[in-house]
Amino acid sequence: MPIRSRVDMTTLQSQIARGIAVASSCPSSSIIGRSKLSQGAHSQAWLSGNNTDQWHGSAFSLFAGPAREQSSVQRSTTMTVCATSNGVNGGSTPVDTTISPRVAALKPSKTMAIADAATALVESGVPVIRLAAGEPDFDTPKAIVEAGTKAIQEGFTRYTPNAGTLELRKAICHKLQEENGLSYKPDEILVSNGAKQSIMQAVLAVCSPGDEVIVPAPFWVSYPEMARLADATPVIVQTKVSENFILKPEALSAVLTEKSRVLILCSPSNPTGSVYTLEDLQAIAAIVAKHPRLLVISDEIYEHIMYTPATHHSFAALPGMWERTLTVNGFSKCFAMTGWRLGYLAAPKHFLVACNRIQSQSTSGASSISQKAGVAALALGKAGGEDVVTMVKAFRERRDFLVQRLQAMDGVVLAVPQGAFYLFPDFSAYFGSHADGFGFISDAETLCRFFLEKAKVALVPGDAFGNGGCIRISYAASMEELKTAIESIESVMALLKPASAASLA
Repeated sequence: MPIRSRVDMTTLQSQIARGIAVASSCPSSSIIGRSKLSQGAHSQAWLSGNNTDQWHGSAFSLFAGPAREQSSVQRSTTMTVCATSNGVNGGSTPVDTTISPRVAALKPSKTMAIADAATALVESGVPVIRLAAGEPDFDTPKAIVEAGTKAIQEGFTRYTPNAGTLELRKAICHKLQEENGLSYKPDEILVSNGAKQSIMQAVLAVCSPGDEVIVPAPFWVSYPEMARLADATPVIVQTKVSENFILKPEALSAVLTEKSRVLILCSPSNPTGSVYTLEDLQAIAAIVAKHPRLLVISDEIYEHIMYTPATHHSFAALPGMWERTLTVNGFSKCFAMTGWRLGYLAAPKHFLVACNRIQSQSTSGASSISQKAGVAALALGKAGGEDVVTMVKAFRERRDFLVQRLQAMDGVVLAVPQGAFYLFPDFSAYFGSHADGFGFISDAETLCRFFLEKAKVALVPGDAFGNGGCIRISYAASMEELKTAIESIESVMALLKPASAASLA
């Protein structure tokens, strides 16, 4: 039986109703397929616990369900929506609105979906603490804001070169040399609209149909989907909580084939906060060196959010790895600039030129205003200066607080993160338990729904990141919010007990 949420959805449902009004007004004869494409509708589906059979046709479904068993062609047909063309004689002719099978095969971002659902609840008056989004809760440092404001006031509001301003690319080169031991020229730097675009363009530039992209799990939700967009095949390699979710060289070696083209590494990691030591990276580099076709995309966006004694090491700085590494970084996380949309790629020129070509035919250059702000950010000092130090200190206090509380919970297993601002505890001991007034806890998704309904805390189930036993908790929130959230979670956990214990009772 589907699990029904007791959250007051009256206001939210009215918003959802307005959101799907267009679809409701379409004549039934013109509706092709059975899609329920409303963003509000998919949020409602997740919150209310509608079963997968009801919702698997939705492009925004949060459930795996039968949709994963369909071919991409079938999915593109299922996702066709209502559209009509009114002729001059008043007639109505159905329009073929099918979408590309490649796009139809993509999974929606569950982190964005849950964050949107939680925001909708807050806006409807439901007091939800949102620990799902991955962005700092701090304001952008004053000097950066002032640089952006000055750019506007002085009329620096026109197109820049596609690859970014020379001023910013020189500043990035200086940063990479001083902080990472990496030597690049300005024509080996590509500034983009966020690190996500940099990664996507890197994957598109180097992958051919049938190539394999190696993705250690847990992973950032977009990595596998980026591979699919490039007509490549994501190969997921599981890691263990007991080993701090670090990819082991023997596990990497076991999946490499002649089709292996890219290995994606993220350190510090989203969603685990794990940090690769120099020894870890050297062991991986020794395997990579044996495979001439294998490249590495090193996602270093959380580089400065680290907790001593952990230290950051750039993969491209290892012997023999510069030539085969595409390094991605940006300003969103460390400088609290998520809305400024500014990231960059550093890579050997032949790879950089290919990525630049993709960008020139898609978005063109990043915002001129954001680029001026980026120059100011890099001028704050090594590792972001005092502004970043202050932010990281607060993150560490929050991490330590939550780690202590989570480690005190029966059945919860946690690898203590050394960077970023996420915890990824394993709650699988509670799968199979039952909560009065809610129902059966079958997996991380129903557990997150339980926490949202009963504790009013929004979290992200680990299956979104390739590990269905865990839950991602973002501690990019005030200490007051975190205290309220963990106290609420602890109180509702009293309604449950680990399934292993329940089986012995």
